[in-house]
Amino acid sequence: MKRSLFVLFFFVVAPVFAQQTPEIRFHSVPDFLKLPPDLHLGEATGVAVNSKGHIFVFTRGNSVGPAYGAAAAQLLEFAPDGKFLREIGLHLYAWSFAHTVKVDKDDNIWGTDKGSDMVIKFNPEGRVVMVFGRKQEASDEGTEPLKHVKPPLPPVDGMFRQVTDVAWDAAGNAYITDGYVNSRVAKIDKDGNWLKSCQVLGRTRGSVRTVQHSAQHRDRCAR
Repeated sequence: MKRSLFVLFFFVVAPVFAQQTPEIRFHSVPDFLKLPPDLHLGEATGVAVNSKGHIFVFTRGNSVGPAYGAAAAQLLEFAPDGKFLREIGLHLYAWSFAHTVKVDKDDNIWGTDKGSDMVIKFNPEGRVVMVFGRKQEASDEGTEPLKHVKPPLPPVDGMFRQVTDVAWDAAGNAYITDGYVNSRVAKIDKDGNWLKSCQVLGRTRGSVRTVQHSAQHRDRCAR
């Protein structure tokens, strides 16, 4: 009887231990980022590092506008020692509500903006080289916050609804998660051509879910 209980306990507990994530050790350095006196971090939503060790922080700072619907997005670059180097994309049309920043294998910088529904690719010099998506025009009739309807509205090629992230494959294709409303992954080739999109289903039949991390869902749309 005791042996049977032990075997049962082992099979119940073993999967729990197997799923435990390893501890990520870190060393805290207070005030590591050296900001100019007139610059302040907002809510930091994304951090990335390039091949030179430069640090990119996408922050919901420099808030401009009313309490609801204000623009809040700044992309800041720091040296490996934390020294402030520059702001990338100052007053950029696509900046509205920062979400994530990523750096690809060629040190291009990609910013995803949930508020404008746009993804911007900068070259290492900080110049815009590609733009994906389009934000609602301020002058358009019916411009308003997007509604989270169920089931989601049919996705539109070339457009996003609250985009969240980007990842790449070995061939340089980009996979953009789109995201809070469309619940899909969009595949774009290295030249910026739209290839396809794939919906990400939820855990229950007929449901969908918020798609946050492109690398997690890249394989769904790779073929």
